[in-house]
Amino acid sequence: MQREERRVLVVEDDRTIAESVAARLRAEGFVVELAHDGPAAVVAAIDHAPDLVVLDVMLPGFDGLEVCRRIQAHRQVPVLMLTARDDETDVLVGLAVGADDYLTKPFSIRELAARVHALLRRVSRAADAEPGLEPTIVLGDLTIDLAQRRVHRAGVEARLTPTEFELLVHLAGRPRTVLPRERLLHEVWGWQDASATRTVDSHIKALRRKLGADLIRTVHGVGYALEVAR
Repeated sequence: MQREERRVLVVEDDRTIAESVAARLRAEGFVVELAHDGPAAVVAAIDHAPDLVVLDVMLPGFDGLEVCRRIQAHRQVPVLMLTARDDETDVLVGLAVGADDYLTKPFSIRELAARVHALLRRVSRAADAEPGLEPTIVLGDLTIDLAQRRVHRAGVEARLTPTEFELLVHLAGRPRTVLPRERLLHEVWGWQDASATRTVDSHIKALRRKLGADLIRTVHGVGYALEVAR
């Protein structure tokens, strides 16, 4: 049985960059659609129902953050955000509106393709509950419904991206255990290169913003631990 081709929407106003990214992803076996401004990106996301969106922050019409908000309001889809500045505020805002990962320009096309593959693998893994975990995880006032992929803290629901959800479930499976950044990067993101541990830090900060600063403890120089007791 032939495997269904994955669809990727590339949103980038620099047409040279857009075509380079599209050429590489097509060579990797993806069906690629292009959009070059904010309004066109939203229309393309609705019309083509991509499996993943590569989204530049700086766009004409309206910016990538607004594109991400509108796309996620219509249908949740993994988003790899492209940002021209390695500014933590920009990254956190992007994660807050529904981006799953980010790359800072300039980037290598090879790395972008690897990130796309890794993000799609994470989304596929997240469709199934982790082995050994109950259908619902309850830790103090934190409730994680694995089947419905819903998270509540103190009765209030938090909307998480697929990557945030998988990271939280990973930490919840080992409460109060300090997990090194490198281990999280390998087990959640599927990356072997430990140089990108800042990605872990950014997602932890996004989880704290959505679920409370006291939920996850930082062990400086080591990693993170979920602090809600059973």
